[in-house]
Amino acid sequence: MAHSTDSSSSSSKSHDGTRMYNPYEQLNRPAQYLYSLPTSPEFLFDEEAMRKGRTWSENLCSCSGAGYLLGGISGALKGSVDGLKSAEAGETIKLRTARVLNRGGHTARKFGNTVAIIGMFYAGFESMLEKYRDTDDEWNTVGAGFGTGALYRASGGPRSAVIGGALGAFAAGVYVVGKQMFKKYAPLEQLSIKTTLNG
Repeated sequence: MAHSTDSSSSSSKSHDGTRMYNPYEQLNRPAQYLYSLPTSPEFLFDEEAMRKGRTWSENLCSCSGAGYLLGGISGALKGSVDGLKSAEAGETIKLRTARVLNRGGHTARKFGNTVAIIGMFYAGFESMLEKYRDTDDEWNTVGAGFGTGALYRASGGPRSAVIGGALGAFAAGVYVVGKQMFKKYAPLEQLSIKTTLNG
């Protein structure tokens, strides 16, 4: 049974001078004051506010998590297509569906684990280079790509490791160039300003 805010606020004080809790006391204020959340980032410690980039643990979690997600999605798509192609004549819909789901799930796990490991290697090398060079620039990205490719292909011998490192550095360089072009031709600051003005 609900009570009015005026009667409950007037009876919120008891006879002995202590204040009783009233859950309806704040409801007579406008809604924008009830939920006034800060718009600036909040930090527990001053060191977090002064830091510009991500920590090695945040980098590790984001790279490996994003790698597992992207690898899982691409593996599920590839496995589902392979399951559809391997269907035999005369199979029922139920059997074809089970084949697609099994093949898609198996390939998604394999691709997701592989890309997550590559992301973990990359995050580790990038954090080490940033700590060693005491700067965060594009050369860290290219160096991390080289180290990731070399370590991932190291089981095949030195030649395979060098080729893997070169491919990793090339992929990282393509990423850096694409990121710079995206910043140049589609700056996020202008997009956010336009969205704010239009909204």
